[in-house]
Amino acid sequence: MFSIEQFNSRETLDTELANKVASILTEAVEKNGKASIAVSGGSTPKGFFSVLSKMPLPWKNITVTLADERWVDHQDSASNTKLVHENLLQNEAANAQFFHIKQGDELSADVLAQLNQQAEKILPFDVLILGMGEDGHTASLFPCSKELAAGLAIDAAPLLKVVPTTAPHDRISFSFAYLQQSKHTFLHLCGDNKMQVLEKAINGANEMEMPIRAFLHHPSINTNVIWAE
Repeated sequence: MFSIEQFNSRETLDTELANKVASILTEAVEKNGKASIAVSGGSTPKGFFSVLSKMPLPWKNITVTLADERWVDHQDSASNTKLVHENLLQNEAANAQFFHIKQGDELSADVLAQLNQQAEKILPFDVLILGMGEDGHTASLFPCSKELAAGLAIDAAPLLKVVPTTAPHDRISFSFAYLQQSKHTFLHLCGDNKMQVLEKAINGANEMEMPIRAFLHHPSINTNVIWAE
């Protein structure tokens, strides 16, 4: 299921989302001694990252990771890891831990097995920030990829390799089975085009056509959609 909250400006959205996330992470650390958050790449979350990075949270007890990543060098302009380090892991948030889901040069079966073992230590996420592509993909669960069925399977491993046919670079992505376990899930969208894609996703049920539907229509997932023009 889902709810939609609309904001008059992206700046207001960024501030409100950062406040909500800060509260959740702080409460999780107070309760469990640690917290984890998985974020997404792209230009949309940059403002949110900037606001959150300046908040005096117990960052040393918070682990940040990515919902998905392109298998490129960390200094590549296409790297989500680079994006997060330059925009979120700054200021107060420089003290956070970061779990790299892109490790090494080749995404071999052995590397994937090691990453899955490491990922278990930060699961389930306290906060998940998803994005959505024009084709309805989220994380790297692409409708064009042959790995989609595996990525949506309930018995999937935490992480899987994805080779999209309509987007560049091999990917590594958390599977739906583990993303959906997040205690708080937000879908962060901006612009009229994304609202049109969202409406199409809401009005259909085929998850293989638009993977974001797996989050929007699942009866036990409360996906908080936040949007600004």
